[in-house]
Amino acid sequence: MKGKLINWNDDKAFGFIAPNSGGDHVFIHKTALSNRNRTPQINDVITFSISKDKLGRYCADEATFTGEKLKKKQAKKVSMFSIYLSIIFLSLITVAHFLGHIPQNLILAYFGGSVLTYIAYAFDKSKAQRGDWRTQESTLHLFALIGGWPGAAIAQQVLRHKSQKREFRLGFWFTVIVNIGALMWLMSSRGEQLLVIFK
Repeated sequence: MKGKLINWNDDKAFGFIAPNSGGDHVFIHKTALSNRNRTPQINDVITFSISKDKLGRYCADEATFTGEKLKKKQAKKVSMFSIYLSIIFLSLITVAHFLGHIPQNLILAYFGGSVLTYIAYAFDKSKAQRGDWRTQESTLHLFALIGGWPGAAIAQQVLRHKSQKREFRLGFWFTVIVNIGALMWLMSSRGEQLLVIFK
């Protein structure tokens, strides 16, 4: 089908298309566009197909701007490195706890933070699919920074969310480095006094 974009909310990344053939306006989310680097403008002519979202609502899919070719979506590969790194890290700190190097409360904080962060990613992906107001990226980074990064790393690959955007990925790995660095400092002779907070 072909139609004209009559409404676009740049903050929420969705809008509506008026089909040339008439009828009801069609909802379109930016993720349906083949070219996501281009910001949609009112009166853009868009070619699209119709599909249903997870709630059974009709929406545009496989959409392209006039003059552009449809780029077929390729299946995204899961990066096992992130998953293995998270599992190895959680395993190592668990072993360190049983050896008496890390307090139990700190271990629980990492596992609890990872679960909460995974849930935060799942909610954000659900909001993105519905076109709702999104969780700020800074909030997701904060969850990772305070110890939830293993859950974030697993969520990015399992849920296929926030796993492609280069700027976000760089910010995420920065939080991982800072968090691990802080943990190593706490385990050193200089940080032992602060480590007792978790006992």
